[in-house]
Amino acid sequence: MAGKNMRKRKPSAQQNKDSNKKRSSSISHDPFFHNSDSKRRNQFKDEDINSSDDEGEGFDSEGEKEVEAGEEENEEEIIEETPAEKKKRLAEAFLDRMRAREKKEEEEDEGLEDEGARKEREGERDSLIAKILQQEQLEESGRLRRAIASRVQKPETTEGFRFLVKHRQPVTAVALSEDDTRGFSASKDGTIVHWDVNSGKTEKYVWPSDDVLKSHGAKDPQGRATKHSKHVLALAVSSDGRYLASGGLDRHVHLWDIRTRQHIQGFPGHKGPVSCLTFRQGTSELFSGSFDRSIKIWNAEDRTYINTLFGHQSEVLTIDSLRKERVLTVGRDRTMHLWKVPEESQLVFRAPASSLECCCFISNDEFLSGSDDGSIEHWNILRKKPVHIVRNAHASLSQFEQRHNGLSNGHLENHAQDSEKLCSTALSWVSSVAVCGSSDLAASGAGNGSIRLWTIESESKGIRPLFELPLVGFVNSISFAKSGRFLIAGVGQEPRLGRWERNAAARNVVALHPIELS
Repeated sequence: MAGKNMRKRKPSAQQNKDSNKKRSSSISHDPFFHNSDSKRRNQFKDEDINSSDDEGEGFDSEGEKEVEAGEEENEEEIIEETPAEKKKRLAEAFLDRMRAREKKEEEEDEGLEDEGARKEREGERDSLIAKILQQEQLEESGRLRRAIASRVQKPETTEGFRFLVKHRQPVTAVALSEDDTRGFSASKDGTIVHWDVNSGKTEKYVWPSDDVLKSHGAKDPQGRATKHSKHVLALAVSSDGRYLASGGLDRHVHLWDIRTRQHIQGFPGHKGPVSCLTFRQGTSELFSGSFDRSIKIWNAEDRTYINTLFGHQSEVLTIDSLRKERVLTVGRDRTMHLWKVPEESQLVFRAPASSLECCCFISNDEFLSGSDDGSIEHWNILRKKPVHIVRNAHASLSQFEQRHNGLSNGHLENHAQDSEKLCSTALSWVSSVAVCGSSDLAASGAGNGSIRLWTIESESKGIRPLFELPLVGFVNSISFAKSGRFLIAGVGQEPRLGRWERNAAARNVVALHPIELS
């Protein structure tokens, strides 16, 4: 009996046939296999492969073929072009426009010419287009400097700043989208405003409740704080126009969806206020600087933390980045750091000033900084000290301008004592600097009642003053349009990071000034 029970009964041929039919039928009805096949067919759509006719022969039911064909049609309807296909389409459209423009110009001037001359002219046109594309790529990467400063026209007396947005408290940060059509501003009262550059139409971002913030990753307030502070100190916009990052006194980096103006993520981790933010150009990589002396790296697309950079001995105040994986920061330890992220190394530049307040990239190898002694420094990656210093860039006393016949050019070789007296107050601190992308045009702001435009020349000549744009108040943030046609400034009655000075005559606004180019 034990031997009989131990024997396994072999299935009959009919049972094998039935089980195979059930297995094939269940597979044929499973939508997973149909979806994967249709997706695979759609991915290779350019090869004109029609696999439905070949694979359909293995099915017995015509209804199954109809269902499969219907699923294929639905899949094809919802498929969108891939990023690579979109990039190729835009590039081809750009080339077509360039060729059409060149061809139109040639048709206006050309006379009778033979076939050989026409082909030669077409070859010259293609080489010209290639040169234009190469130049644009070099400008975007920061390896080529555009000559814009020499084309800037002197502002008319009737022209001035146009106030776009009003805030209740001092504006701490402004930012522009990649296409220069939309702007963003934040203030000490926690308000974040999204506005249209042309029409001035504004829309506010609404802070979610504490429960929603916790669900988005934010942690409970630390220290003596009982609730999340909405005091915003920094803003940054991603190159693709999808994400807006904000940081402030609550020690979090907040991520917003620009399309819906909704809060989507809160990044904890900093142990001090988040003072500065920047996105690396062309990516979703986000860098944040804080009073805890660290720089943290985040990925906005994946909403993840990547790494932390240490090196500053005091609060980090300003941060900037270009397309390359390098970050520029300044702090109250009188140093500027250039972080080479892939190499996990850093270069330290020491300033003669008591404290560096702001910085920005000119190119991958040149930088600009502003100090609390009223100086503007021009740096090069090959030297640890400034290659050129503009002292007393923003004089705080009108008597000085009268005594020296107009604008100070920063070269006070025989007036060192006057320079110290004039820059002893917070009104003359250079609180913000900006460079029009990959160009020789720069701007600086302070609390002395004006924004100054500068021409960045070669190292031997340094920085030359261009024009002065009157604007009452503390200029806490400046941003140029990519085209160089205008600049925006965030102005307030108080400095961005403190209340050690106040100008009651100033307005808490976002101001725009057009720039006429010849």
